[in-house]
Amino acid sequence: MTSSRWFAVVASASVLAVGVAACGSGGGSGGGLSGTIRIDGSSTVAPLSELVAELFQEENPDVKVTVGTSGTGGGFEKFCAGETDISDASRSIEPGEEEACADNGITTSRLTVANDALTVVVNPENPVSCMTVDQLNQVWDPQLKLGSWSEIKGLEPSFDAELTLFGPGTDSGTFDYFTGAVNGEEGAQRSDYNNVGEDDNQTVTGVQGADGGMGYFGFSYFEENEGKVKALEIDGGEGCVAPSAETVRDGSYVPLRRGLFIYPSAEALRRPEVQEFLQFYLYRVNDVAAQAGFIALTGKQLREAQSELKTLLGSGGEGTAG
Repeated sequence: MTSSRWFAVVASASVLAVGVAACGSGGGSGGGLSGTIRIDGSSTVAPLSELVAELFQEENPDVKVTVGTSGTGGGFEKFCAGETDISDASRSIEPGEEEACADNGITTSRLTVANDALTVVVNPENPVSCMTVDQLNQVWDPQLKLGSWSEIKGLEPSFDAELTLFGPGTDSGTFDYFTGAVNGEEGAQRSDYNNVGEDDNQTVTGVQGADGGMGYFGFSYFEENEGKVKALEIDGGEGCVAPSAETVRDGSYVPLRRGLFIYPSAEALRRPEVQEFLQFYLYRVNDVAAQAGFIALTGKQLREAQSELKTLLGSGGEGTAG
């Protein structure tokens, strides 16, 4: 996580902590818990998990919660090797990752914790405000490798500037989701772009500094940097739609709306501090999401996640990957 993002999270935590201390967790959290909970994975989900962890540790000072940002793919590698208890993910676990987990006797279940509008950003001075999925494909296609905005077919208004592209690394769930949605095949993307790894701040800086800059990342990171970069509206076939909480919830922001997830292991779920942390997470997540700039779960989504967790805890933490 970048330093600016960390300070935003800490600031939100300090605001929410007063309410948490005043009314309790509501998720069964209490004194007497101890231990370490290891989380790693998506840099998109990490700020949400860090904020929840900050609040949880306010009530449970003897529990240490660590949150890493190896990317969704990198996080699942650690998770399936038994190195972490919970994996943050901006896409669903893949069959190969499930197999790796199974080979090591690790079982997991998916809990949805927030929604996201994967956001395509350009330089604020760029006159283009909307692009179709086909036009995005022209830009990011691994074969075409366009060099200028003027080469994008059907683009209005015309714009003559060099395409300067920024994006996450191949371990990123954002990379996987974007390539699948835009290029039709997960992982298929031109290689001659500025690979920023898990540091989205480099995308902001790069796009801001290049007339023809373009990049993509999660909606919460755009909100934090609005003004430095401009979000494109996306035409998924029904007209131009801007990324927002409203367009994600009503389903009109396609194809770049997605869920954000956490994956706890069945083994970790047997430990009381993990049980309490996950109950706390789902009890607080919508308030926390709003504070941190994430798109909160709908009422139905939240009830389903809480029901799934209740089932997992009632069955001793035995779940299935997926």
